[in-house]
Amino acid sequence: MKYDKSFNKILLASLVCTAFVSYPNLLFLSWDWDCVPADGRVCYIDNMLIRFLLFWAFSMGLLLFNVRWLKTQSLLKRILPNVALTIVAYGLYKGITALICTGFDGRPIILTFQFIVMGMMGLLLGFMNYLGIIHQKKEEELQQLRIESLESRCTALTNQINPHFFFNSLGGISSLVRKKDDKLTICYIDHLSDIFRYILQSERKQLVTLEEELEFARSFSEVMEVRYAGKLNVHIDVPADCMNLSIPVLALLPLIENVTVHNMIDSEHRMRVDIVMNEAKELMVINPMYPKQYKPETHGTGLTNLEKRFMLLMNRHIRVERTEQTFKVILPLGS
Repeated sequence: MKYDKSFNKILLASLVCTAFVSYPNLLFLSWDWDCVPADGRVCYIDNMLIRFLLFWAFSMGLLLFNVRWLKTQSLLKRILPNVALTIVAYGLYKGITALICTGFDGRPIILTFQFIVMGMMGLLLGFMNYLGIIHQKKEEELQQLRIESLESRCTALTNQINPHFFFNSLGGISSLVRKKDDKLTICYIDHLSDIFRYILQSERKQLVTLEEELEFARSFSEVMEVRYAGKLNVHIDVPADCMNLSIPVLALLPLIENVTVHNMIDSEHRMRVDIVMNEAKELMVINPMYPKQYKPETHGTGLTNLEKRFMLLMNRHIRVERTEQTFKVILPLGS
């Protein structure tokens, strides 16, 4: 059986709480000591110890209730159960001490005040503990998302520099060389260089400006257009005043790749991808749908990973709008 260390913390916290609240009793003991008959002093101390132990037990029960069983992040929803439990604990305390400590008053007004303070401390400590647990869970989820984000970037890098990509890239260069179009060949190589540089540098970045991401998208689309012999075109129409908005790095890569993976692109199915802004200053990636006749070899994690990265870095969701003719992905942007 796994040992629960949190119980020790509750035990210690309840002891500290009891000692803090019961401190005035020591003052009352010093004040009353001279008034207590000599033969009654042992009973007086025993009664004080019994009341201290009972108080400790009830405070520990209140903390356990708040920490273990009261699972709500709302402070208001915690108040009523704590008030009810404090009243029950007060009644039990009075009943037990009335039976065990006969004739021992113990100043009811002070005792009532102590239980009120105990109830408030249990409420606040339980609330703070629960918030701490929620915060810890969110930190763990955040760390997991960071790992997944890193894995996503590594996957993107691997997919781009694998032999298949090199083969297609070299094939594009070979095709351009045969055409003896030196200017276009140099431009193509420059775009490849920009692609690899941007992907390699992405590991050190989380958010980039929209201008940087669009520059990468232009370079990537230029290479893809050469690969598909001009049958794939990416049109970018984004106002200049939006270029400083932020976006997760490599956000557009899986979207452009998905277009080529899931659609037929040939002379009869010319593909045009539009990257534009809407009125809410969100980036939209829109393309017509020409589904392939066979199921593409893909794990289907591109949009899922992209959604996780947007939640991680911007705490916002992406949106996908699909019709029979078009596929649209809407990306929120940061300021």
